[in-house]
Amino acid sequence: MATIIKETPSIKEAMMHVNTIDISKFSRLLSRILLKLHLKTERPFSEEEEEKLQSALGMEKPALTLVLETISFILEQAVYHNTKPATLKQQLEALGMDPDKADTLCQAWTTTGPDVIERIREGIFAPKKLEQVGWQMSLQMGQSGQAKLKAPRAVLELGLQHEDTEEIHALW
Repeated sequence: MATIIKETPSIKEAMMHVNTIDISKFSRLLSRILLKLHLKTERPFSEEEEEKLQSALGMEKPALTLVLETISFILEQAVYHNTKPATLKQQLEALGMDPDKADTLCQAWTTTGPDVIERIREGIFAPKKLEQVGWQMSLQMGQSGQAKLKAPRAVLELGLQHEDTEEIHALW
């Protein structure tokens, strides 16, 4: 079995904080993270929601940030490797997550994982998309001093479109 998540001090610390969260709150936290996992620029919780979450979970801001980032990272790795729930559960328990929390995460992964994978596949990974390709080819057949010169020249024009605009920019 290949390990998708390497054990680091920050992951171990995050697991200690995760283990202190009530199981019902953890389940709702997971569903929110899974809901927003495919959005590259959007965080799962706004600043205001994170403040409320801090008091609800009884955590300081750095600990909450570590927990949210670690859970997101774990789920992103599960998406990338298309990890089976049983394998994910084994690895989470090996990292120090309580078995009931690992089971909750795996249940959430089982029910919403395929949808998350599909939404990520549909998204654009690069901010620019190749829309047009143009080219020109010319061949210089000689000069006054070089009668047998054959010098090909090619010019490529690539039309790139940024994902936020309709405008296409040409690169030569």
